[in-house]
Formats: sequence, C-alpha cells, structure tokens
Amino acid sequence: MSFRFLLQPAMAALFAARGGLADARANKPPYFWAIVHDPAHRRELVDEGWKAIARVFVLAIAMDVVYQILVFKWVYPVEALIVAFLLACVPYLLIRGSVSRLVRRVQTRKAL
Repeated sequence: MSFRFLLQPAMAALFAARGGLADARANKPPYFWAIVHDPAHRRELVDEGWKAIARVFVLAIAMDVVYQILVFKWVYPVEALIVAFLLACVPYLLIRGSVSRLVRRVQTRKAL
C-alpha cells in the first residue's frame, strides 16, 4: 500500500498542472497567492479548487481507510483526513501556482 504515497500526489499534481495551465491562459494570478491576497474572490477560488481536487481527495481517503483496515484492523477517521489532505491538497496548492508562473514566464520569453 505504499504506492499511495506516490499515486495520490501524482494525481494531485496532474490536476494542479491542468489548473495552472488554465490559469496562465486566462492570465489569472497564481492560485494560492490569489486565495491568500484576494478576499473578494476567495470563496469562488476555493470552490473551484475543491471541484478540481475532490476526486483525488476522496480516493486518498478511501486508500487510507483500506490501508488502516489491512494494517491496524481499525479505522482512524481523523488520521485518514489528515493523510488525504497532506497527500492530495498540499501538492495541489503548491503545484498549481508554480505551473502557472512557469507557463507565464515561458510565454513572455516567447513573446520577446
């Protein structure tokens, strides 16, 4: 079950890269930066991010529950939520903004 430590962040990175590309094309600010510094649009940004990452988050919870049942013979729901957040949401937040910045930087160099 250790493959979950690779699969979950990889899936989050895939969705984050897709979101970052869309942000760069729409000329939006980096995702996490916009959440922190734009309180007027914070709710819609969080909703947009949640829609993009929800499947990966649910998959992360399911995989952790299966792991807990196999190893511990018991389910610890708070631990499952923490692990799912760390393996799915954190990489998404970090990668989406980075991809957006990178794509924008490449686009400006091509324009020159």
